[in-house]
Amino acid sequence: MNVLIAGGSGFIGRHLVSHLLAERHRVGVLSRSPDAHRSSLPGELEWLSWPVRAEGDWLNRLPEFDAIINLAGDNLGSGWWTAAKKRRILESRLQATRALTDALRKTGARLRVFVNASAIGYYGSRGEEPIDEQTPPGEDFLAQVCREWEAAAQEADGLAERRCIVRIAMVLGTDGGALPQMLRPFRLFVGGKIGSGRQWMSWIHIQDLVRAFAFVLDHAEARGVANATAPNPVTNAEWTQTLAHVLHRPALFPVPAIALKLLLGEKSILALQSQRVLPKTLLTLGFRFQFPTVEDALVNLLRQN
Repeated sequence: MNVLIAGGSGFIGRHLVSHLLAERHRVGVLSRSPDAHRSSLPGELEWLSWPVRAEGDWLNRLPEFDAIINLAGDNLGSGWWTAAKKRRILESRLQATRALTDALRKTGARLRVFVNASAIGYYGSRGEEPIDEQTPPGEDFLAQVCREWEAAAQEADGLAERRCIVRIAMVLGTDGGALPQMLRPFRLFVGGKIGSGRQWMSWIHIQDLVRAFAFVLDHAEARGVANATAPNPVTNAEWTQTLAHVLHRPALFPVPAIALKLLLGEKSILALQSQRVLPKTLLTLGFRFQFPTVEDALVNLLRQN
């Protein structure tokens, strides 16, 4: 399949590009600054300069592709969540998604599948409640971002044979995402649970995530929403004990919720919200996780480094 990826130079995108190339897909990457990223990705992929708000050669090349995967959006984890940062988080996602659907409409290109990323932030904080794809959205900032992002992606209906929304959990990898920051206190022997430790954490190994995207591309039954999260969410206390065990470190220094709120402000929701999310759609379609438990994932990621 000929696959065009928006946001292919980021943490998830780099792994996805490598995986799709290994599976013999032809891969193109849309980038605002292709020259800055060429050395970080395999040479056999194609780079298309993407000014996002302006037309260009990428528009003419669009009919060559069978599928689009849209990962583009400002990094949630970087910087303080000022009003300006929050606008960038939302607007970067809406602008990129609308640019893609507008381009499909202008060119008359007909895709086999349009896959748009989203996040489990869609559901808000739900305490002990098990969450699947039918759970209604939350009301906080992240839920609002995800609702609007997914609504923009729905404009692809009629422009592709099918549309898929992939709601991504916390992604575990050693070269990006939240895990490297979470490792630091444990490696310094000052790690511990966050807040009460009772909040549920949903997560996915980076390799299972890219396999899930490839699965959605290849399975005609995949349409609508799919949660990209491992089938065994854990509480923060369970996560802490597992991480400490894998690293052979103690977990004796809890971080009070109030301290995290003072340190991170509104962004502390990323660590304090409780989301017990299950991948019902993927499991129903027959997807098999290589790393179904957090211990499986952490052993694979940390004991090889």
